[in-house]
Amino acid sequence: MKTTLVIMAAGIGSRFGGGVKQLTPVGPNGEIIIDYSIHDALEAGFDKIVFIIRKDIEQDFYDVIGKRIEQICEVEYVFQSLDDLPEGFERPAERTKPWGTGQAVLCCKGIVKEPFAVINADDYYGKEAFVKVHDYLVANGDKERAYCMAGFILDNTLSDNGTVTRGVCKVDEADMLTGIVETHGIMRREDGIVRDEADNVIPTGTHVSMNMWGLTPEFLELLENGFSTFLGNVKPGDIKAEYLVPTFIGDLLKADQISVKVLETADKWFGVTYAEDKQTVMDAFRELIARGVYNTPLFD
Repeated sequence: MKTTLVIMAAGIGSRFGGGVKQLTPVGPNGEIIIDYSIHDALEAGFDKIVFIIRKDIEQDFYDVIGKRIEQICEVEYVFQSLDDLPEGFERPAERTKPWGTGQAVLCCKGIVKEPFAVINADDYYGKEAFVKVHDYLVANGDKERAYCMAGFILDNTLSDNGTVTRGVCKVDEADMLTGIVETHGIMRREDGIVRDEADNVIPTGTHVSMNMWGLTPEFLELLENGFSTFLGNVKPGDIKAEYLVPTFIGDLLKADQISVKVLETADKWFGVTYAEDKQTVMDAFRELIARGVYNTPLFD
């Protein structure tokens, strides 16, 4: 069964090479986090890469990333736009913020016609998650509304340099997702306890979403219908409301419209959320290379 990896990269800025965290070199030969994600996905068995980008960075993105990746696998592009809205809706003139990950993934409707995984461009997920999501899609890709999620352990996804946002999950005894809440301001406090911005304690063994989902094409139809509902509920003057995949999936779970299998991974997340994270991530990749997990250069 053919499977596709969708990479959400529309948040990359238009000035390549200058302070753009998704393009920060972290490998010894200038590799960026996206390179490692693609390497791990292809190794796990994914067949095609779809990049979600913006039209204004198309040429730069192709020159910096796409041209290179096209040499090793099939690549397609889809484009996220602030003005790409359902009939009857218009972008508020003051709005400059993207509509969120839900609208980003919706851009794949009509393009992605096979089971697919979705990831962020600026997160390192580790090899195990790609293998588990790919294998689930191959085994279950013919089932409608039966999805999966890479379930990271909260303690493996924290930054030493500030707060993070995570989809905090509720998981039953059968490893099925029963609820997910997008939670902001998570960090380990001085007393060693992990709390969110409202000072709620979150056990470090909690499963969290890092926006790595295994989905099938009919999800895009659900997402399209949900986008109209979301836009209809945006309050006048709210120019920052976002249509988020985890929130939408949480709504579908509450309505008992889908099932989501949580595939636990013990891999440690890396990401350049803060400038201070860069050295930590570089050191982590050097260690992985020293252990033989990756070649250098990566695609040799």
